[in-house]
Amino acid sequence: MKRQTNARKNLFNILFLVLIIGATAWYLFRDQDMPELLSAVAQARKEWLAAGVVLVVLYVCGESVIIRYLLGKLGKKAALSSCIRYSFIGFFFSCITPSASGGQPAQVYYMKRNGIELTDSALVLLIVTITYKFVLVFLGALLCLFGNGEFWMRISEVKGVFFLGMALNVVCVAAMLLIVFDRGFAKKAVMGLLGLAERCHLLKPSKERSRKWSNAMDEYHAAAGFFVEHPGVIGNVFLITLVQRICLFAVTYLVHLAFGGSGDGIVLLPSLQAVISISVDMLPLPGGMGISEGLFLRIFPTVFGEDRVLPAMLLSRGISYYVLLILSAAVTGISQLLEKKRAAE
Repeated sequence: MKRQTNARKNLFNILFLVLIIGATAWYLFRDQDMPELLSAVAQARKEWLAAGVVLVVLYVCGESVIIRYLLGKLGKKAALSSCIRYSFIGFFFSCITPSASGGQPAQVYYMKRNGIELTDSALVLLIVTITYKFVLVFLGALLCLFGNGEFWMRISEVKGVFFLGMALNVVCVAAMLLIVFDRGFAKKAVMGLLGLAERCHLLKPSKERSRKWSNAMDEYHAAAGFFVEHPGVIGNVFLITLVQRICLFAVTYLVHLAFGGSGDGIVLLPSLQAVISISVDMLPLPGGMGISEGLFLRIFPTVFGEDRVLPAMLLSRGISYYVLLILSAAVTGISQLLEKKRAAE
């Protein structure tokens, strides 16, 4: 029954994703000359686009390296190939669920199938998420402090959305840090939610369940204490995540080169792409779909030109999101088949 419920939920999420893709495509292409648009896309140099795909794969593999590194610090061995699979699976379910809410539960499920305890996987993935968002805040702060006149001129139409995204990410990171490092707050919050669910008759009262949850939180914070005592670990994760993020933002720069652009925008273009990511990261839409495309079309016309900004957006967004969505869907599908085969055996 639970498996059927999850299947229906995933089907609904996929249909929702398809609906948003359809609405976004209609909005973008409704007044376009499609043959002319496709011709402009075809003019892009393929070697730079291929380099963009490589950067996107490195972006996913960066998370895999972090997961393996953190598990190792907790005394858990994991093959890099398995961690790469966790990362692709997480990306796929993040893509098809609002606010990317389905990625980590899916990763926890597959880690559990490979013998990694919930307390370890949950802590590792929470550290990954906190660092992922903290790097966004860090980069946003750098842009606010050191952005030159050209940068602010390029984002003049979207400054409000950018500052809102920054504020939401700061609040999110602060809340996550409380959960990880404030033993009393996290335990009270979790046990309080459990009690509320029982009082609302969403769950039947169970002393055994309460004991297990309480013990799990104690184990969770025992592991969290390790990271408090080893700040160098967090520092290394921060640096890997920073490189990971820059790889993704640099895709737009490679698309610029694919259209014959000069190398002058090697800092500016990734910075402008970072503005889009910061702005949409907390929005309850899969991959910030629709909003990301709209912001690109507002920020980049003076970079690519009015006639090429839409083809550039299609290639940049296509590589950094849709190509990765297809790859992660393939990895997830293969993983599901392997799990079914293992269960049958």
